[in-house]
Amino acid sequence: MFARSGRAEALPEQDARWQAVVARDRSFDGQFYYAVKTTGVYCRPSCTARLANPENVQFYLTCEDAERAGFRPCKRCKPDQPALFERHAAKIAEICRTIAAAEEVQNLDELARAAGLSPFHFHRLFKSVTGLTPKAYARADRARRVRDGLAQGDITVTQAIYKAGFNSAGRFYETSDHMLGMTPTEYKAGGANTRIRFAVGECSLGSILVAVSGRGVCAILMGDDPDALAQNLQDRFPHAHLIGGDAGFEELVAKVVGFVEAPALGLDLPLDVRGTAFQQRVWQALREIPAGSTASYSEIATRIGAPKAVRAVAGACAANKIAVAIPCHRVVRNDGALSGYRWGVERKRALLARENAK
Repeated sequence: MFARSGRAEALPEQDARWQAVVARDRSFDGQFYYAVKTTGVYCRPSCTARLANPENVQFYLTCEDAERAGFRPCKRCKPDQPALFERHAAKIAEICRTIAAAEEVQNLDELARAAGLSPFHFHRLFKSVTGLTPKAYARADRARRVRDGLAQGDITVTQAIYKAGFNSAGRFYETSDHMLGMTPTEYKAGGANTRIRFAVGECSLGSILVAVSGRGVCAILMGDDPDALAQNLQDRFPHAHLIGGDAGFEELVAKVVGFVEAPALGLDLPLDVRGTAFQQRVWQALREIPAGSTASYSEIATRIGAPKAVRAVAGACAANKIAVAIPCHRVVRNDGALSGYRWGVERKRALLARENAK
């Protein structure tokens, strides 16, 4: 983002780097360092020390540049060492590996002890880094292991359940429908016996496929090729029983098409939302963004209580398979610019333009 130079530069107060220092914006840490001539100290942009007079501030690209100019590292923010949040992230990553490797779910006290932290501090830190509580993360990891196990052809459903860390099949079956969207046997068979009705409509943005399971709308896909959309649906559950929609079902497709063309009509549909606990939190936050408004990835991360999980939020948006009903098109970059969109940036631009039309 910034020019690669070891030279100090004159500081206009409107400089974006100075604004980052004033805001103590952690996202700029590592991109540059600022030094204060009157103290002889250099800091990270996020340093919580008292703000210096901007006339006494100089910028450097690296710690080495600042030290060659005669400045010493700040004792508060320790710019010559890994950032505190990086050390915390590394610690939590190690605990996540411990959870993934454990045969049984460990309780909060055991995990906190392994991290060398108090249970309260560990719980708060774990959620800030991963976006989930330790319990929710362990539950999501077990769900992933069940899905991975069921995808293998050489083990039984019962073996997959116990291998994933469930200490009883009954405990698993209490949540299996929410976790898999169907019975474990059906999931293992690639969606066998699952009935999914679907139909494809056309609108000014191209083709739209709407698919509905017994629980609600499970996919709204957009693209240029109707056959490719149908194949996409088939690939998700290769053995599911796909049923072409009748005239009544096509009214539902028409409702979705109508919403795309005129967002003011609104769209209130029962949804079959399948994803991890974190993804579902993100998707719920997206549904709370009013039509005609946008939010940044970092704002969504903050809203769900995981301000550091910006990349994970972007990943959840990319994993969304229910276009427009879960409006990931309303998420933009911090500077307001449009970023990637599963169904194409131009479709995203068009959807936002229609929502903002008077």
